[in-house]
Amino acid sequence: MKTPFRGFSAILYKEFLVVLRDPFTLFFMMFPPLVEMIAFGYALDTDVKNMRTIVFDEDRTEESRQLVKQFENTGTFKVVGDAQSVTELAELIRRGKAYVGIQIPPGFTRDLHAGRSAQLQVLIDGSNSTIASSALNTSLNVGFLNGLRAMATRFGLRELPVEVRPQVLYNPEMRSPNFFLPGVIGIVLQIATTFATAMSLVRERERGTLEQLLVSPLSRWGLMLGKLVPYLIIGIMMAAFLFTVMRWVFHVPIAGSVGVLMLGSLLYVFCLLSLGLLISTRAQNQMQALQMTMIFILPSVFFSGFIFPRETMPKIFYLISTVIPATYYIELERAVILRGANVSDFWFHLTMLAIMGAVLFGLCVARFKQKIA
Repeated sequence: MKTPFRGFSAILYKEFLVVLRDPFTLFFMMFPPLVEMIAFGYALDTDVKNMRTIVFDEDRTEESRQLVKQFENTGTFKVVGDAQSVTELAELIRRGKAYVGIQIPPGFTRDLHAGRSAQLQVLIDGSNSTIASSALNTSLNVGFLNGLRAMATRFGLRELPVEVRPQVLYNPEMRSPNFFLPGVIGIVLQIATTFATAMSLVRERERGTLEQLLVSPLSRWGLMLGKLVPYLIIGIMMAAFLFTVMRWVFHVPIAGSVGVLMLGSLLYVFCLLSLGLLISTRAQNQMQALQMTMIFILPSVFFSGFIFPRETMPKIFYLISTVIPATYYIELERAVILRGANVSDFWFHLTMLAIMGAVLFGLCVARFKQKIA
């Protein structure tokens, strides 16, 4: 009686030997993800600080100097020079010498003491939307707080009429690595594991050993699973290593269960390896396999919620994100690592990863059957 996984152990042994005797593959799977994680961990930071700022103070009073100090004390702005005219202020921003220009007109203090609206102008370089948004919000907050204090003084209030006391949960210091690094792990795992199996059958074809596999008494289920399991083990070891680096190098605490995190990683890596095998059944050479893999990696970066919130995307891209495995894995990671979620909270994500893995693996087997036929 034929078994569905006939020849699995033989292919598993062979594939382990191939992987262990191929230092280039092991190097490609382990070293680049580590470098990418360290690079992204230090480079991806949305906390905009010390933006170069030029001041054109026409009032030149103690109050105007205190206002400039308030801007600097936010940590967002850093005064690097003075301008002598509005034209010079705008020119310095155009030349990239500063991101922000603050113009305090004459009579600022007089209007302030007279109870009139004391105005100032903040010029912001909008060529970088992230910097511009941070500068805009911070300058508006400075103006709002000064307005509240002036009103409190005018009406003889000892305290501000409205006091907001925000409390940030799960990431109180609002550290960018806490948000980005789980997503980085999801992306680098996809790059390493998908590339590895995408080259698997292509390598067999280029070496002329694929024909031997086709005529051998192997079941296609056993062949596909035997080629996948070695990389699955390496992928899980890689995920555990990256989580260790995240925890002890970047000091990102893991609030939830490590077991849930590794279960999600197992299902996610199985999905990616199955996707790589599916690509391998289509590609005729390694260049084609590389190009086809990139087609699947780029949407994962942009549509999975790794950088941009999915809720802000147009509906068509939001729908595309629902069929990307990285979407469910990155959401699961952030929930477990930052918010301490458990299986009952995110069972849907685990189920979706399991279904995607099963469907992709089934497509690999069906595609390979067509090759045999």
